[in-house]
Amino acid sequence: MFIEKLKSSGLAHLSYLFGSNGCAAVIDPRRDCDVYIDMAAERGCRITHIFETHRNEDLLSGSAVLARRTGAGVYHGPNPAGPVAYAETTREGDSFDIGVLRVRVLETPGHTDDSLSFAVLDTDSSEDVLAVFTGDALFCGDVGRTDFYPERAREVAGLLFDSLRKLEALGDHVVIYPAHGAGSVCGSGMADREVSTIGYERLSNERFAMTDRDAFIDAKVSEHHERPPYFAHMEAGNLAGAAPVRDPLGPTPLSGPRLEELRGRVTLVDVRSAAAYLGAHLPDSLALPTDLISAFAGWFLAPDEPIALVAEDAAQAGLAARHLARIGIDAIEGFLEPSLVAWAASGSAFATLPVVDATTVSGRIEKSARWTLLDVRGAPEVAQMKVASAQHIYVGDLAAQLDTLDRSRAYTVMCGSGARATIAASLLLRAGFSNVDLFLGSMGAWRKAGYATE
Repeated sequence: MFIEKLKSSGLAHLSYLFGSNGCAAVIDPRRDCDVYIDMAAERGCRITHIFETHRNEDLLSGSAVLARRTGAGVYHGPNPAGPVAYAETTREGDSFDIGVLRVRVLETPGHTDDSLSFAVLDTDSSEDVLAVFTGDALFCGDVGRTDFYPERAREVAGLLFDSLRKLEALGDHVVIYPAHGAGSVCGSGMADREVSTIGYERLSNERFAMTDRDAFIDAKVSEHHERPPYFAHMEAGNLAGAAPVRDPLGPTPLSGPRLEELRGRVTLVDVRSAAAYLGAHLPDSLALPTDLISAFAGWFLAPDEPIALVAEDAAQAGLAARHLARIGIDAIEGFLEPSLVAWAASGSAFATLPVVDATTVSGRIEKSARWTLLDVRGAPEVAQMKVASAQHIYVGDLAAQLDTLDRSRAYTVMCGSGARATIAASLLLRAGFSNVDLFLGSMGAWRKAGYATE
């Protein structure tokens, strides 16, 4: 028997291939799903089952695509939101044999109403559960968010508490395989480790260890989680079934003249590092470094919005396209080739974004009347520590709140280190704000310099 984990960077999404005796199953496949077929072939296995732990909000499922390519059945939990077009409904007590492995279905609602966990037994060895795929119910170091049904906040938090007790009853020895690792938007306190046991989580996971149901509910309803607008698109796509990704996935090279022809008809997205954007960028381009695409692209880009990428090279453009495809953004016209350096060498216009340090920001706080320090960190970060005079707008909400800002003022944008602030500054520049710079190092630099915080 074998269990293999596949991590999708950016989303911190964990999917799995497991099986024995020539048969294999996949848990929560991502949209670019050829990798599972290749992995199964290397094991000499045929994929016969595809299991979904819940209807994902943060990525498009690859189950429908993988089912068409393999003939495997897809199994999903009871879904009050409507039938999942490409899946059969499976419920508590159902079981499936994958070679010598037996998969038992557990209903574990709370994160979503349709959440399932899949307990795995090795029938050659024991009737005891060996491992459990917990989806977004139980993570390493945290448990799932329960804010998707605000009108039922206390009810669904209580459902999750009950689901966690069901998982706990499997036994301390049971290995857990969650659907996300640290960095996912589906939880806030996940540990860096991605495999654990029920017993270890009872010892180390604050939420999982809670035994008072009411106290657990109080704690969950007091949490703050961001909910990007693209979640609604993911939910709809994961009911109908996603289309295959474009083949080949890598975007088309665009010459400088061709990119100029497209200007005004496409959104320019600069996927290079934040530092590269600061040094030189195309005017009106959105800064969206590759490692931040999964977290923030869905806040600013519509699924059918035509896009042209600015990347360091074809490999980076291809990686960006892959990240975008996983959240349903497919309308990529291509990427600038040759590089931005060659663009500038041809005499074409480019812009830069000035940076300032903590000493400069401190001086401005004391002396500048027509200036705002704009903090774009998340609400929990700001609640924990902030610069007293800063105005707070979360980076994801900034595009929708630009009209609340005074365009005659100067703005210095800050976050935790400068990466999210670069995205925010690019939004201001695209919207026509003319006096914008970036606090490089941001809150980290401010604290290191010993300046006052609240």
